Amino acid sequence: MKFTKLLIGAVLASMSAAYAVAAVDNVVEEVAWVVGDTPIWKSEIEETYQNMLYEKTPINGDPYCVIPEMMAIEKLYLHQADLDTVLVSESMVMQQVESQINFLVNQLGSREKVEQYFNKSIPALRNQYHDMIANRQKMQTVQSSLTKDISVTPTEVRRYFDALPEDSIPFVPLQVEVQIITAAPAVPREEIENVKARLRDYADRVTRGESDFSTLAILYSDDVESGKRGGELGFMGRGQLVPEFAAVAFNLNDPKKVSKIVETEYGFHIIQLIEKRGDRVNCRHILLHPRVSDADLTDAVHRLDSLRTDMVDKKLFTFEEAAGYVSADKDTRNNKGVMVNEMDRTSRFEMAQLPQEVAKVVDRMEVGDVSEAFVMKNPKTTQDQVAIVKLTNRIPGHRANLSDDFQLIKGLYEQARRREILDKWLADKIKNTYVRIEPGWRDCEFTHKGWIKSDTRK
Repeated sequence: MKFTKLLIGAVLASMSAAYAVAAVDNVVEEVAWVVGDTPIWKSEIEETYQNMLYEKTPINGDPYCVIPEMMAIEKLYLHQADLDTVLVSESMVMQQVESQINFLVNQLGSREKVEQYFNKSIPALRNQYHDMIANRQKMQTVQSSLTKDISVTPTEVRRYFDALPEDSIPFVPLQVEVQIITAAPAVPREEIENVKARLRDYADRVTRGESDFSTLAILYSDDVESGKRGGELGFMGRGQLVPEFAAVAFNLNDPKKVSKIVETEYGFHIIQLIEKRGDRVNCRHILLHPRVSDADLTDAVHRLDSLRTDMVDKKLFTFEEAAGYVSADKDTRNNKGVMVNEMDRTSRFEMAQLPQEVAKVVDRMEVGDVSEAFVMKNPKTTQDQVAIVKLTNRIPGHRANLSDDFQLIKGLYEQARRREILDKWLADKIKNTYVRIEPGWRDCEFTHKGWIKSDTRK
């Protein structure tokens, strides 16, 4: 069936049938919009509104204007996705679905509370999020296809920047560039054996039926977030788990058994299978960190302070060379110690984006300084580690300019070009698609023009 004005008769017939079904079931339902041959129901708008409120998604304007227009735009993109035969990875969709379900369980405390809050079962929520995520991926694919040929030259960026009104030039907050060397304190063999003995005891108690795995996870796991859920991680693919953990978790077949002890960069684990679904697995785990003594931390501080003294006195390595030789942080060890901002994959950080302990030290430093050794939490494991940092650059807060912020301005220009292309595409789609907005839903200032059309229907 074509997605054009020729569909009016079929649409009205389908709407009448829908109203009839609603009447038979004594369900009060209302069509707010019709786009092509697809109605947008008031209940859908209300449900989306509640989800946006829960997720604290900003709504710029009247939600009963903003949300239905947003849904109408989605339907235009999805129709184009059907025409282009856009396919999405089912495994990637399901990974994101499970991540969303796990997030809700973590926020509200249990699956039962999630079901109570949303007045839906977990399977129903899973289906809802599946469609939302799959549709979002299809839309992004269509948008990427429409804008794939954008190319930007330095001259165009310069013209764009020169034409920007002064109050539209973004303010760039204070930023710093930092190098880091970390040292993981030595953990006594006795402490590691103690951790393993505790995990073996937990596994034996579960196997003998004396204790429930989830209860032990709540009481003893060092993974606090999953511990609240009895150690449950939710459905995950191999790529979401560290290799050592995934290798054991995906080889489990009996939910009544407990795995051998698994060592990862996070510590030591035991794992229990809950369920497998294709290339995803849901399991529980108990994580224990070997404890680092104050004496071990002090020793690590002395070692890094000694290294710092040699660097400052130029007796041995430069900071960059030392990072490659001795740093325990594998993410920066091969990058001359340079810390990388995961937000935009650059070396620049706003102070609030740095680990708290690093920001506190850097705030008192001058460019070129190397700090004394200090204790900080490993962002991955939350265990104590020791670090020294070098402040390599400090960029004061300023209005963006081409010499210092070319990549930022280039990105803004590319975004503007994308918006221009997509807005033109949407304008053409709206013009050539049957759209009806019911009385009571029309008194809006829509972002895009052309939604309200002449309609002879009485």
